[in-house]
Formats: sequence, C-alpha cells, structure tokens
Amino acid sequence: MNIGIKLRQLRTSKGLSRGDIEKRTGLLRCYLSRVENGHTVPNLETLEKLAGAHEVALYQLFFEGEGKPQGAPQKAPAPLDPEARSLVATLTALDKRDRKFVLAMVRKVAKDRRAAKRSS
Repeated sequence: MNIGIKLRQLRTSKGLSRGDIEKRTGLLRCYLSRVENGHTVPNLETLEKLAGAHEVALYQLFFEGEGKPQGAPQKAPAPLDPEARSLVATLTALDKRDRKFVLAMVRKVAKDRRAAKRSS
C-alpha cells in the first residue's frame, strides 16, 4: 500500500488542494507532493496531522476494506488549530512530572471557570 496515493485520493475526493492541506497542517506543499508521489514516508506524528487535515481517522489512511475495521474509532478527531498544535508541542517537550503538574493546573482553571459561569 502506498500511503501517498491514499492521501492524494482523499485530498482530491474532498476537492482540496495541497495549499489547503498546507494551511491545515503547516507542512510545505513541496513536502506534501513528495509524500503523495511516494518519495517520502511521513512519520506517525505527521500522519496524524494529515489525517486531521483530511478530516478522517488515522486508521482510514491504512484501511482499504469496506465499512470499518473492528474496534475502529467512531469519528475522526477535529483538526487542531495552530494555537492548539503549539500547545501540544510545548506539552510534549515537558517531562512526565511537569506535564502532570500543568494538566492539574489546567483542570483546576477549567473547573473554576465552570463554577463561576454557573454562579453568575
């Protein structure tokens, strides 16, 4: 299976240009061309970006059958905006202990905001 061919088929079937995918992923059009033409094989992180940009679940880049494979996710995740991608990149650069700390703080802020909205 050539992942590049699958990506091109998805992109063209949705009426998207490489420029559209570039805007959604931050990946250069020349890189996307190399992937679609089979000259480059993207890593898993890049495949996740590409799946999100095409609005499909990651497994759909590899699955060629009809319907869904057993245990497949029910719906594709929404593509991340540039701010969210930046946040994810920043969090993944932290060690496990710091990530847990940041996550606990974010949960507390979200909980406090929800409580404030309910009381107003």
